[in-house]
Amino acid sequence: MDGNILILIAILLPIFLGAIFPALKFLKSDIAKNAYLACSVFASGVLAMIVSYACNGTTLMVFKLTESLPVFMRTDSISAVFATLVTVIWSLVLFYAFGYMKEEEETDRFFAFYLMVYGSLLGLCFSGNLVSMYLFYELMTLLSFPLVLHERTKEAVLAGLKYLFYSIGGAFVALFFFFVIYREGVSLDFVAGGSMAPFKGNTLMQVSTLLVLIGFGCKAGMFPLHAWLPTAHPVAPTPASAVLSGIITKAGVLAIFRIVFFVIGVDFIRGSWVHYTWLALTLFTVFMGSMLAYREPLLKKRLAYSSVSQVSYVLFGFATLSPVGILGGLLHVIFHSAIKNTLFLCAGAYIEKTGRKRVDELTGIGKTMPYTTWCFTIAGLALIGIPPLSGFVSKWYLCTGSLDSGTGFFSWLGPVILLLSALLTAGYLLPVTVKGFLPGKDFEPLPKNDVGPLMLVPMIVLASLTALLGIFSTPLCDCLIRILESLSI
Repeated sequence: MDGNILILIAILLPIFLGAIFPALKFLKSDIAKNAYLACSVFASGVLAMIVSYACNGTTLMVFKLTESLPVFMRTDSISAVFATLVTVIWSLVLFYAFGYMKEEEETDRFFAFYLMVYGSLLGLCFSGNLVSMYLFYELMTLLSFPLVLHERTKEAVLAGLKYLFYSIGGAFVALFFFFVIYREGVSLDFVAGGSMAPFKGNTLMQVSTLLVLIGFGCKAGMFPLHAWLPTAHPVAPTPASAVLSGIITKAGVLAIFRIVFFVIGVDFIRGSWVHYTWLALTLFTVFMGSMLAYREPLLKKRLAYSSVSQVSYVLFGFATLSPVGILGGLLHVIFHSAIKNTLFLCAGAYIEKTGRKRVDELTGIGKTMPYTTWCFTIAGLALIGIPPLSGFVSKWYLCTGSLDSGTGFFSWLGPVILLLSALLTAGYLLPVTVKGFLPGKDFEPLPKNDVGPLMLVPMIVLASLTALLGIFSTPLCDCLIRILESLSI
């Protein structure tokens, strides 16, 4: 089959299969429904991988909004990295959701939107220009909105509305950039290296550039548009919280990567007030998120504030504009997705089995749920940056990239903030492990009662990935280095 058509099928298949899922009344048993969903994600994932690797460089014109605003798809090495990440995480969390959601209401609706969000994320990965990316970015926001308010409590509805308003508001702020560069005649297509260098002294272009970084930074949880994250995560079902933190925040990261390195170009930003403002925003978010996580007693909300901090590690790596820093950012995209999904799935398992949501209520949880707590521990150590786990590798490149960035004050401030954040990360994650396994001699734990295989296996796989990706990081680093060299970064 023509690779061009495969791109469109890979995107539309999960959207179509998700849309019709609630109408398939003949799927009466949970086994039949789970089989349908698993086969849907598997088929879509296989197509996405074929498109990513066998059809790399393929372009497909879909339609034109106007004569000068085409919507077209294109595969390249960056789309392959993000599409692979989305597919792997989405598949693992789906199996966890089979176990977690079995006692929930309206599960058909939840899984329908879960499938459709996957398709919209693939569309975002394979977008060939700003117009296509914006279309799928907004579609992804609208389709993920029902995942946040799934439980339909007052708190969930308000959190869902906050997520929707922040996301759409951030996208509207970013839209100003599109109008400005279109007026100036800059191409809306993604071209490696960007094409805005001749406009370096243009104040309007610089202002619009900062606005697009802030606007798409909203989805990535960057200050000042970060507040939706700690509100939405605690009220959403755990599978939704996991993918919100591990994957959907990366939609903002991908949008910023495309804009900086495929539209703007490093020569336009480097050394400008926009560059230093962006660096300041990312470092402030890293420290602020870690501090708020350290002070937060609710486990899921603590992990949400942690995501605010950790995703800005990625944006800081990009903002260094140094090859090593950008490599560290891309590595942290992958590693953080595996780590944070593990942590959220473990938190959901604690809630599912014990009903306990606060960190101070988890004393002795390691005796009751040992496998889950070991997964939490491995992921927590990786997020802190303990070698040889994956978080250490990405943070090493981020710190060395910062020191080599030639950004003056920020070149050494970056490693200082990252180290302080690591200490705070240890402070808000290790108590779960220490008090979980070492509750004291007078403590009487609940009987051992860990979660079933549907929930446990995805956690074990993800926890294993957080370790193995660090121990055997060289092939992945080499692959990403080749990608960055092909982009002349």
